[in-house]
Amino acid sequence: MSATTDADHLDDELWAEDVVVETPFAPPGRPRRFVGREQFLTFARAGRAALPVRLEVGKVVVHETTDPDMIITEYELSGTDPATGQRASAPFIGVLKVRDGQIAHWREYQDMLALAAATGQLPDLLAGLQSAAAAEAV
Repeated sequence: MSATTDADHLDDELWAEDVVVETPFAPPGRPRRFVGREQFLTFARAGRAALPVRLEVGKVVVHETTDPDMIITEYELSGTDPATGQRASAPFIGVLKVRDGQIAHWREYQDMLALAAATGQLPDLLAGLQSAAAAEAV
């Protein structure tokens, strides 16, 4: 089962107004925490609009937890680069907490190497990691 998604399909009503979205493995220079629906959706829409591909969500597995308001989901985002015809995908894990039918907290774990390779940004990611490592060494 797969669904196509793009920047226009980030439904405002899905997210609580005070949602907290965390991406602890975001690459250097990218935010790791968003507070509020508007902050998150502005960033997410701009990021998706900048991608040269339409994203497809696939291989979704949902794990229930002992907390009825929390689920863990494994999924894959895929796309085909229109310039090269090359198809790529990257796995993700999301830990979601729901309140009143909306996502109140989302912690997303991304395979940044796969994501950077899929979007042609691997050299930028490696340069950012080297810069971050050099800054920490000082």
